[in-house]
Amino acid sequence: MAMGELSIEGLRALVRDVPDFPKPGIMFKDITPLIGSADGLASCVARLAALTPAGVEAVVAIESRGFLFGAPLALRLGLPVIPVRKPGKLPYHKRRVEYALEYGTDALEMHADALAQHKKVIIVDDVLATGGTAAATARLCRDAGGEVAAFAFVIELGFLGGRPKLGTTPVVSVLTY
Repeated sequence: MAMGELSIEGLRALVRDVPDFPKPGIMFKDITPLIGSADGLASCVARLAALTPAGVEAVVAIESRGFLFGAPLALRLGLPVIPVRKPGKLPYHKRRVEYALEYGTDALEMHADALAQHKKVIIVDDVLATGGTAAATARLCRDAGGEVAAFAFVIELGFLGGRPKLGTTPVVSVLTY
């Protein structure tokens, strides 16, 4: 089989369930076997590319596992990558957004000039769970003058209700649980 041609069932077979991680009662979806397979990674990127709306000018990738899919997606689409990182990781002038977690807050940063030339973006991450990180990234992009054309995820944990937190912006996922 040529690279990038795995079926949805083939991709699901590459996602490992890890019970009780990071705490009891959680069934963690481990993408390590998926990215460890050239066919799995290529297939995910191909599917994400096919789901990307026309007119997108840049791929915004969320630290850290979003980088694993955002960079090859950007290469496939011929677009730049804009990293969104945890505080203290970017060396230049930054924009920052804080957002609420279940217990406490967190923050994300992006270079202040990241969207100066690329306004219409797709936001990429590995998993859509509760939607807080993706929603905060969208706010960061919009505050910088960007337009979020879509969100793209390898895995969507539909039972956690993250999609409604992303508003009316299209959300695409390769695998949904």
